[in-house]
Amino acid sequence: MSEQLPTADNFARRNLPPENLWPDIINLDRFGYPERLNCVAALLDSAVAEGHGERLCLRSEDIGWSYAETQAQVNRIANFLVNELELLPGERVMLGGPNSPMLAACWLAVVKAGGIAVATMALLRSGELTTIAEKAQVRLALCDAGVADAYSAAADEASSLRIVVTFNGGELNEAMEQQSPHFHPVDTAADDVCLIAFTSGTTGNPKGCIHFHRDIMTICATVGRDLLKVTPDDMVIGSPPLAFTFGLGGLLLFPLYARATAIMLEKPSPANLAEAIRSFKATVCFTAPTAYRAMLLEKDKYDFSSLRVTVSAGEALPKAIYDGWLDATGIRMVDGIGATELLHIFISAAGDEIRPGAIGRPLPSWEARIVDAHGKDLPDGEVGGLLVRGPVGCRYLDDPRQANYIVGGWNSTGDAFMRDADGYYWFQSRADDLIISSGYNIAAPEVEGALLRHAAVAETAVVGIPDVERGSVVKAFVVVTPGVSSDETLVASIQAHVKEIIAPYKYPRVIEFVDALPKTDTGKIQRYKLRDQ
Repeated sequence: MSEQLPTADNFARRNLPPENLWPDIINLDRFGYPERLNCVAALLDSAVAEGHGERLCLRSEDIGWSYAETQAQVNRIANFLVNELELLPGERVMLGGPNSPMLAACWLAVVKAGGIAVATMALLRSGELTTIAEKAQVRLALCDAGVADAYSAAADEASSLRIVVTFNGGELNEAMEQQSPHFHPVDTAADDVCLIAFTSGTTGNPKGCIHFHRDIMTICATVGRDLLKVTPDDMVIGSPPLAFTFGLGGLLLFPLYARATAIMLEKPSPANLAEAIRSFKATVCFTAPTAYRAMLLEKDKYDFSSLRVTVSAGEALPKAIYDGWLDATGIRMVDGIGATELLHIFISAAGDEIRPGAIGRPLPSWEARIVDAHGKDLPDGEVGGLLVRGPVGCRYLDDPRQANYIVGGWNSTGDAFMRDADGYYWFQSRADDLIISSGYNIAAPEVEGALLRHAAVAETAVVGIPDVERGSVVKAFVVVTPGVSSDETLVASIQAHVKEIIAPYKYPRVIEFVDALPKTDTGKIQRYKLRDQ
């Protein structure tokens, strides 16, 4: 790893895991990265230098910035950070708020100035923000005025967090206007840290994942360019927050890499997202299966004709949603598995390579294995743990769980998969979503997929609950479609329906109707909260 300047803040580097616990990094030579690389210079400054300055870059309901205008805004913020807040290379800056052009500009400015972006979900409370600030030793924060109260409270609680500056109605907008629109990117190394992404908390205990400038460029090449083939003519939209690496890549990095337009939605509910797809004539969409399901329930109200690519990640994609979306739009939905630890998607398929129900195959530059509990390779057709390695790898910030994630140089994702004879990988469950009942292994996502094919089921989550006789039994939490009565007759109907689709021993013996399912800001269902009940 390259040495930083003596004046830099070396906290992130000092708190990388021991090198013997790093994953194997393979195929980096395919990308030809120079030793010195600032990813924002490559994503934004190069776009302007290439003649794309007048092309639309960042868009929202009331803002439309060209690439040149975005560059000027980013430069003003970077100058403010360095000149007024004395940001050092390597220093962490927390970012918070709903997706907006200003939030995107702040992310780009922090990284261009040599800092490390630590983006947070908009709905986090002060205690959660305090935990992140303390773990990452954050001194500075830039946040949307709408979340200022939580950040101010965190500044009172966290010993490290001293300065909070707000935008979109706060003091940053005025302060940056006093700064020059010119800023030379800090001369960072390709393997300097530029991002600490905290996991979204589906297990209730988030971890800080460290990524380099070269990692940012790698996912742009492998996912944005090679898999999705984003072009300068694309209008890219979606719901995941920029604090979620699925959203960061899909809604900001990939469009900039392709010189396309990134559309930022402050309130990306399924209804708002569907309407924005129509009004902006979006061509590429990123969101979670639950959002696609919600849009399908009212598909006759919306116009999806502008779309050419739709991407699902963050949760398992039930085949019922894939089939429904294909019938409604004619688009084969791209499914993918990724991880905050690995920054973005690493197994997927697009276009004619899609095999409905399967996630896909490892992307170029990635390798994958299916292993048993002892790390022994399993033959095709058998279910086991998924190990992957490629040009990006897991490095937790000062976290003993690094030793659990890395197995013999491979990243252990915690997912149960099966590989078929053609090399396609089929998701079975998260390791902690596998239910063992009377000696049978039951994958919660499979049961959820069957449940979603019942007309009365709008959303569902399946967990195992203790049972004296069977060890565990399957319990389904169900949100019914509007206008449906949730009663014992419906319970019997749903159970009979599931028994007709999958093996009868997998049906939910217990069904509880709920108004809503607990979710993270990224739309992932928090099954651990349901299990805790």
